[in-house]
Amino acid sequence: MKLHELKPAEGSRKTRNRVGRGTGSGNGKTAGKGHKGQNARSGGGVRPGFEGGQTPLFQRLPKRGFTNINRKDYSIVSLDKLNQFEDGAEVTVELLVEAGVISKVKSGVKVLGNGKLEKKLTVKANKFSASAKEAIEAAGGTVEVI
Repeated sequence: MKLHELKPAEGSRKTRNRVGRGTGSGNGKTAGKGHKGQNARSGGGVRPGFEGGQTPLFQRLPKRGFTNINRKDYSIVSLDKLNQFEDGAEVTVELLVEAGVISKVKSGVKVLGNGKLEKKLTVKANKFSASAKEAIEAAGGTVEVI
């Protein structure tokens, strides 16, 4: 096979249907929109969920739950992500952002016990899961809650 012999798989490419380009095309005159009506007009059509004036399903169903405005959303860090720091390092929130482990701090940083930690580190964060705390201390490191 040579470069000039390459072509796409059969049926993978389809030419776009150009509407309103003469009667011979099969989609001339009304351009596949039929005669008159809301959908034939420019900018016509109805919004998603519209049921012809009948109260839409999403409005007929009862509202559920609420959003807690005081909810704290923590940036999550797994233990295996901490292995990139050198042995004996002090891992702070600023260091995690700088290293690209987390993109932004949100309400704080929580360390979870996913993966395995092979280095002795001093980890400073807002929250720790019980398994993460156990694993850090088992590796010879220390945990500091900010």
